[in-house]
Amino acid sequence: MKPGRVIGRVTLSHAAPQFRGARWLVIGPMGPDELSGKNPDGVGEGWTPVVYDNLGAGEGDPIIYVEGAEATQPFDFPIPLDAINVALLDAYTFETPEL
Repeated sequence: MKPGRVIGRVTLSHAAPQFRGARWLVIGPMGPDELSGKNPDGVGEGWTPVVYDNLGAGEGDPIIYVEGAEATQPFDFPIPLDAINVALLDAYTFETPEL
């Protein structure tokens, strides 16, 4: 599970039948700087995954998402999916781990 913030949406003009009615979100992964508030934008640098959403997340919402084979677990049928939104965060706290 990884924390991220919704930074946009993806609109498909054509989609596989498994994806009809699906919502797709562009996620900015959140690292320690974003979680602690040191980065005022709240969006980390790096790649921005596209995540399947069935929970109703909106732009700016913090979420938890999973990637890989775990992303397909909620479905009873084969689906070519890389990442899925599994939680909407109302609030969170973050402490830097001690090394």
